[in-house]
Formats: sequence, structure tokens, C-alpha cells
Amino acid sequence: MSSFIAWCYEHLNYWTITFLMTLESTVIPIPSELVVPPAAYRAANGDGSLNVLLVILCATLGANIGALINYTAARYLGRPVIYAFANSTFGHMCLLNEEKVKHTENYFIRHGAVATLIGRLVPGIRHLISIPAGLAKMKLSHFILYTTIGAGLWNIILAAMGYALASVVPEDQLMDTVTRYSHQIGYAMIGLAVVVIAYFIYKAKKK
Repeated sequence: MSSFIAWCYEHLNYWTITFLMTLESTVIPIPSELVVPPAAYRAANGDGSLNVLLVILCATLGANIGALINYTAARYLGRPVIYAFANSTFGHMCLLNEEKVKHTENYFIRHGAVATLIGRLVPGIRHLISIPAGLAKMKLSHFILYTTIGAGLWNIILAAMGYALASVVPEDQLMDTVTRYSHQIGYAMIGLAVVVIAYFIYKAKKK
């Protein structure tokens, strides 16, 4: 897998960005932090072959494609098949297990449809939140809308980070810096998610 990702980096373009983000949004363990910031970094320092706005667009498109794969599989295969896959050898190779799927499903049940949007910003849930949405047979138009907003926000944050670091960090130090800051951003996103959820709960109780 590492050699495959290295090959994609050497041939980084809009197609590979979309493809890698599609994989990242399914169950393949390719963190978006390893895709979007380097692409934005090259857009800032490169030869004009990449545009940061198109990087964000392709990354969000890939995230939507991957999320739709998870959503469709969960919706039409059902819970027994999804949990069997999570407990399979291949599922474990993808760093998946029944506990992770159950945790994500409980998160979705607690927070409803808005969890699809907020979940795209929460580490550990981001790439799995489309599974309970499919199991719950969430309306497809709502699923696509929330996924696009959530994935788009996350990709904008990652792209802004990579673009800003282009002027201050050497390329060989980029990934270490991104990893360090992405963890901090992840915690901030969890805090934001808590605030948003509290707001929706408040509005629901007020009604």
C-alpha cells in the first residue's frame, strides 16, 4: 500500500486526487491528510499543473463517490453483511471491526441526519458515517447534500493548510507538520461538532 501511495504522489494530478479520496472515503485506510495538503502544497509551489480550487473540488468529488459506495452497500446489503465484512480478515486489514461500525451507527442514531454532515469532520468517524446512513435508508438527496458540505469543509481546511505551509515548510517536512496540525484540527472539529449538536438539540427542545 505504501508503494502504491508513493506512486500516486509521484503522479499527483486531479485523477489521482479523486481516486485516492474515493478510497479514503470507503474503508481503505488512506487518510485525507496524506492527499489534500500535498496537492495544495504543489498547487502553491508547482508549475501550474494543479489549481488549489480544483484540488478541493476533486477531493470532495472523490469523497462523495466513496461515501456513496458505502451508503449503497449498507442500504442494499443490510446490517448482517456489513458487520460480517467488518469482522472478516479483509475488514481487519482495512482497520475495520464490529466495534468501530457499531460506534459509528450509535453516533448516527443519537444525532440523526445531521450526523452525516458533522461526522465528516470527526476523526475516526469521517469515513464510516455513510454506513449507518445507508442502513437507516436516509434520503439520498439529503445524504449527498450533507456529505458534500461536510467533506467540502474538511478539504478546504486541509487545502488551506497545505497551501499556507508551502511558503514556510520544506517539502520533506510537510507530512510531519500536517500530521501534527491535523490532530489539533481534529480536536477542534470535535469541539465544533459538540457545539452544533447542542444547538440542534436546543432548537428541537424549544419546538
